[in-house]
Amino acid sequence: MLTQLWIGTYHGAHDGDRVVVTTTRDDTQPLPYSLDCTCGLSQRYTDPVRLDRVAWRHTHPTHWDRWKQKIAGLRRPTPIA
Repeated sequence: MLTQLWIGTYHGAHDGDRVVVTTTRDDTQPLPYSLDCTCGLSQRYTDPVRLDRVAWRHTHPTHWDRWKQKIAGLRRPTPIA
């Protein structure tokens, strides 16, 4: 019996790279909705609407999202060699 169903695919970019997010539903899991990005991000949700919003925003970050990423990158300590 098939338990995992494809829901959608989102194409976009973030951090200067093209990415593809695939969303699926698996009724055997406690959090049935999941997203997997080609960048390595993988998350699970209980709500399909939340899944859709996160997948869209991950592939189409707002200016504010990009600004937060830049600030986080500036705060990271540099490794000492």
